[in-house]
Amino acid sequence: MHDQNMERATLAARHDFDLLPRSTEIDVQSAQISELSVLADMANRLVPGVRITEPDLERYFTLDPESILTFSRRQKLLGAVAFLYLNSQGHDALILDEMNLTHPDFRFLAGRSDEVSAIYVWAIAGQGRAMAGLGNVSKHLSEPRLASADLYAQPSSADGRNLMIALGFEPIPSYQQELWRYERPWNRVPSRMPASIVSARSFADAWH
Repeated sequence: MHDQNMERATLAARHDFDLLPRSTEIDVQSAQISELSVLADMANRLVPGVRITEPDLERYFTLDPESILTFSRRQKLLGAVAFLYLNSQGHDALILDEMNLTHPDFRFLAGRSDEVSAIYVWAIAGQGRAMAGLGNVSKHLSEPRLASADLYAQPSSADGRNLMIALGFEPIPSYQQELWRYERPWNRVPSRMPASIVSARSFADAWH
């Protein structure tokens, strides 16, 4: 995970990803299949260690087009973020380091009508003011199908690690090397509230 030319303001203080302000300047939307070649090239250039091809992206895009979101400003493509929407089996495999994160097996991924147990931030690459659109990304991830799933990531650079800290991610114990998690606000257990009470609440209850 890496962002080139990251705005210093983004890293000035720790924020809560789900509470980031929405941007009217940056458009965030599902990628188009015609953009995949450009996005693969951008990821290879901007994300350390990433080697991905257009056919690689197309495989996962076909499974779920909403797994790749683009950042654009005045119709100029600035970057993208790609997610792996994991089912319960994939969630366990992530924690136990039993998943090939470069080319994840489809059996670990939730279909478009399936429950999403965890969201892995596969890659994020941007230039210019792209990261100002992260609040719009959090809005997308608050949709009912995705809202209860915590986010996971493995920063691959100092910038990526700083971004994780700024967005409220924390390293967690796991068999996976340097796995960070962002726990959704409604999944957090208040220090004086029994876990059994919180776990019984639905996401809808958390909002009303």
